[in-house]
Amino acid sequence: MGAVRLRRFFPGASARSAADAKKSTLSLLAIVAVSAFVAVPLAGPATTSANAWFVPGSSERANLVIMGSGLGLEREDFNVTGAWGMAPAVGRPDPGSAQAHALEQVMARGWDQAEYGCLVALWNKESGWNHFALNRSSGAYGIPQALPGEKMASAGADWATNPETQIRWGLGYIEARYGQPCIAWAHSQQRNWY
Repeated sequence: MGAVRLRRFFPGASARSAADAKKSTLSLLAIVAVSAFVAVPLAGPATTSANAWFVPGSSERANLVIMGSGLGLEREDFNVTGAWGMAPAVGRPDPGSAQAHALEQVMARGWDQAEYGCLVALWNKESGWNHFALNRSSGAYGIPQALPGEKMASAGADWATNPETQIRWGLGYIEARYGQPCIAWAHSQQRNWY
């Protein structure tokens, strides 16, 4: 933006302040570009439940959040953070691997493919299969959104960082409370929690 245009918007702006404003604008654009570069891998492409860990729907809003310790992506009541955010700094979520492990565990419990489909839908809604997902308003944590997250310690000391531990705990919770994932999913659809 040249000094002439700046003077039109800010009467009295000098050539020096125009240069400073141009540098500031470029710096801001650079920050936005880097933020978008970081956010795009987090937000998409999520075309199947097998690769989706953050799937913003048409009625949902996703916001890039710059926190004191880094960047995060926030959706409604939960946020998605990685090694740079609020959750334990120990890696990056891998929803495909988590879902593959969950499928093994679902089948080992004698549940069928339909129950697995309900589980995928439920945990897509809850956390997007992000084992670092933290609901900032309630404190729920992990793939199954345990509240409080420390409950998952009963399935393993690595509950905060291991998706397999979280899945084992989450399936135990679903079995004890609802009997099977499709009943938990129906409850979640009715009440928006499970």
